[in-house]
Amino acid sequence: MATCGSYCCDGDFNKDDVSTTRTIESCLPLPLPDEILEDIVPKAKDFAILHGAGMRYRSNYDPDSLQLAPFFLLPSAFPRREFDRVVKLQSIVNILMHRIAHDYQFLKDALEKTIKVDDFTRRLWDIYTTVREEGISQEMSLGLVRSDVMLTKCQAGCCELCQTPPFVTVHQVEVNTIASGFGHMGPISGSINRYVLGEMRKPELLGHLPENDALAGLCGGMIAAWDAYGCPKAVILFIVEDVTYNICDQRFHEYEIRRQRPDIHVIRRNLTQISQRGRLTSDKRLVIDGDEIAVVYFRAGYEPGQYHSEAEWEARLTVERSKAIKSPSIHYHLAGTKKVQQEIARPGVLNKFLSDSEAKLVSQLFTGLYTLDMSPEGDQAVQMAMDNPERFVLKPQREGGGNNVYGQEIRMVLEKIKDSQEREAYILMDRIRPPIQQNYLIRAHEPVKLVEVVSELGIFGTILGTAKDIQFSKFAGHMLRTKLSSVNEGGVAAGLGALDSVFLFD
Repeated sequence: MATCGSYCCDGDFNKDDVSTTRTIESCLPLPLPDEILEDIVPKAKDFAILHGAGMRYRSNYDPDSLQLAPFFLLPSAFPRREFDRVVKLQSIVNILMHRIAHDYQFLKDALEKTIKVDDFTRRLWDIYTTVREEGISQEMSLGLVRSDVMLTKCQAGCCELCQTPPFVTVHQVEVNTIASGFGHMGPISGSINRYVLGEMRKPELLGHLPENDALAGLCGGMIAAWDAYGCPKAVILFIVEDVTYNICDQRFHEYEIRRQRPDIHVIRRNLTQISQRGRLTSDKRLVIDGDEIAVVYFRAGYEPGQYHSEAEWEARLTVERSKAIKSPSIHYHLAGTKKVQQEIARPGVLNKFLSDSEAKLVSQLFTGLYTLDMSPEGDQAVQMAMDNPERFVLKPQREGGGNNVYGQEIRMVLEKIKDSQEREAYILMDRIRPPIQQNYLIRAHEPVKLVEVVSELGIFGTILGTAKDIQFSKFAGHMLRTKLSSVNEGGVAAGLGALDSVFLFD
């Protein structure tokens, strides 16, 4: 039987086929009676805000207060078979990204056209080549990786992965190698949903929510890197935005490090502050405000707006030149670009980095990914997207959400750049169309709403090692973000998406 692919999934089939999964049932019959909602929603809000499910917002920023982060009242249903599959694969995905990050020639070949038309990626590449030519001071890298996947609807029995009910499989949206957030928000979402089910006197359902130690796992990775650095007085540096809105997710990483290892101190600085107060010693130790830095954890630096001037770029170069263990190192950052991920999906490429059996398992995660290079292959992809833009997503080399292009807008963008090398700054991906389910969306200052939603599952992994020696590669927990089925992007801060957790079913 064939492997699941774009020819049989994501809605590219007979919509009248009743054997096709278009919806997934909630963990409880919906709608809930009004009296239950009136009782449970205020309790859930209290539990959430008192356990760190809070954010600050650009529209009404106040450093002295938190606002409730949006969340879903009930956990969202997810097939156990697919959850277990991606959990087991994560250590292999970690190793794949680690090996790609340490393959200079592969990165060079993959990005050589992109860096000619995308200035941000070129600046990152220039830092990489600079430190490589000078001699890399720290051979060890820490990968805090998150592989994001979505369920995709399939025809009954179309392939070996989705031949049994509920006729769904997972396809990979992307792999994040920098600022992979929600290590705290993921587990706390599960805690909220466990509390809700408990208050509704449904203890028999709690076993369907898998344990989630994402925060402990990610912080454990940073602690292992700190130990590997070997300087008891050195600290961990979090590189953060000028203003942090997702403050709880970041701060709880600090608190977890302190809980696990009271002897380790964490400092927070933005790139501007590093440019003003950071320096390298003669032996390439990074020192900021008198503290030697053992580990650098980037929660910023992934988008152009965070580099206000040449000073911030010089700060990034200073960090990369140092002996500090970085998450990510500059080559890990480049390995996570959309263009590299598109190149990985080419036939035979995975076999360069993984065994044949591992490559087969990872390839089953891929949906269609297409180059937009100035070539016959790229011309064909452009024409496909112009002919049927609803089938695809147009992706630039950016992280952080809100950058992708969907639907008819794809045609408008490509019409402008189809004959220009500017199109080489993008890749094209088959649009994943997950099954829909219902859930109650809880937002601050708004009435509770029963809405139709789709979910995106993130699987965390940690890996520490050099190009020649990997000390460990582990699964490190998960997170679930769920969004309205009617929207393209699912940013939690924007209010279009919300915190959620997994309810496993067989």
